[in-house]
Amino acid sequence: MLEQLHDALWIAEGQIVSFFGAPYPTRSGIVRLDSGELWVWSPVKLSADLRSQVQRLGPVGHLVSPNKLHHLYLPEWKAAFPEARLWGPGSTIKKCPGLPFQPALQDDPPPEWRADIDQAWFRGSFAMDEIVFLHRPSATAIVADLIQTFSDAFLRRHWGWLRFLARLDGLTQDQACAPREWRASFINRAPARRARDKVLSWGCRHLIVAHGERPGPIDNGFLARSFGWLGA
Repeated sequence: MLEQLHDALWIAEGQIVSFFGAPYPTRSGIVRLDSGELWVWSPVKLSADLRSQVQRLGPVGHLVSPNKLHHLYLPEWKAAFPEARLWGPGSTIKKCPGLPFQPALQDDPPPEWRADIDQAWFRGSFAMDEIVFLHRPSATAIVADLIQTFSDAFLRRHWGWLRFLARLDGLTQDQACAPREWRASFINRAPARRARDKVLSWGCRHLIVAHGERPGPIDNGFLARSFGWLGA
């Protein structure tokens, strides 16, 4: 279930989940920090096989929700790895009052992973915010819902005739965007533009997304197009 992308970076493909009745593929990212601890982004459903493979990589130190929609499997990961610390933006923490989170994530990475991972906080929407991450050693951007890349094959198989809705929403591989309704909710775009500019300053060469096909090697042009809706 784990695919290695770099010496210290893996992905885990998760189950298809229903989001307001629409089938969504899921994907998690796992980084081995310089400390040896594992940093698990957007945890997918934890099967026995996945748990065994993760344990072979090292101790799980951090479980990270990038936005308030990516919390579904945090409780079972926390139960399986009780020493792991839970992280997320304030919106996730507010949505999950029963979980013992660390202080809310914002623009600056906490000391626990600053040497390995940078982050940018996209905010200014009345609906949602999201933390986008950079795995420094591999120059990989890690994005949850701000870039979605559904393939035509997936949409034909799982969405059927409703697949036109994904295209209208900007979620197809060729558009690689955030949902139209989320874009419209950014009534104050200045903070998100600053986050976008920070992401572009990273010079990313690779991209991990939670929903859709993994793009091949990328450049700033790809990311600039994905965030083009934010304007100048």
